Amino acid sequence: MNTDSEHLGVRGLKVAYGDFVLMRDVSFSIRRGDIFVIMGGSGCGKSTLLKVLVGLKSPAEGQVLYEGQSLWQADAGARRDMLRKTGMLYQSGALWSSLSLAENVALPLEQYTSLNKKEIRELAEFKLALVGLAGFADFYPSEISGGMRKRAGLARAMALDPEILFFDEPSAGLDPVSAYLLDELILEIRESLDATVVLVTHELPSIFAIGTNSIFLDVSRRTMTASGNPKTLLNTSDDPALIRFLTRGQGYVQEVR
Repeated sequence: MNTDSEHLGVRGLKVAYGDFVLMRDVSFSIRRGDIFVIMGGSGCGKSTLLKVLVGLKSPAEGQVLYEGQSLWQADAGARRDMLRKTGMLYQSGALWSSLSLAENVALPLEQYTSLNKKEIRELAEFKLALVGLAGFADFYPSEISGGMRKRAGLARAMALDPEILFFDEPSAGLDPVSAYLLDELILEIRESLDATVVLVTHELPSIFAIGTNSIFLDVSRRTMTASGNPKTLLNTSDDPALIRFLTRGQGYVQEVR
């Protein structure tokens, strides 16, 4: 994998709801193989930016580029082809409660492949096994823990072997041990799929443990005010808002490695 090439880029992005501007002048590059963290305080627009990146909300201005191709200027067919190479894990897992785990994972396979039912079932079971859920294919979401539901959501997100995986607050609602195990799983999946990961989170342990690149959205300035490796930003930045965020409001820097 060429880790120096841009996999996903944003240029001059402005996001608004009517006359209210949520963010402006946002530009950054995500390299192939990055675990890229979108971070910032509540209300800064992290999850909204993710929606723009995955085609769920159009920007007021600017470009989202998939390997140099504009997502929002492309026609419907080209946009669908670009997004076909992505997978998304939502904050809640977003599993269908009336479907078993295997049936949930099978949904994108049924929609986007020509595999028969037996092949789809086998592949769904394989994806569940990859996230540590071997033997749980016929369980329903209500029958498993929150951490297991996140893993099942990840199995569905990677069903089509995406090149880019998007995560919206994956550790939300998890205990520290489950959150740590999910971080480890994200690293493993990134390596096994040779994928790029884009992660929205405010969980500092995850940010420092797995983030290789990041941006910081400042809610008061309504724009991006920093970019780079989270550890480097903590050790070198003099931005008060960023330091408050990365130190849980303590306001001093303890060097991280």
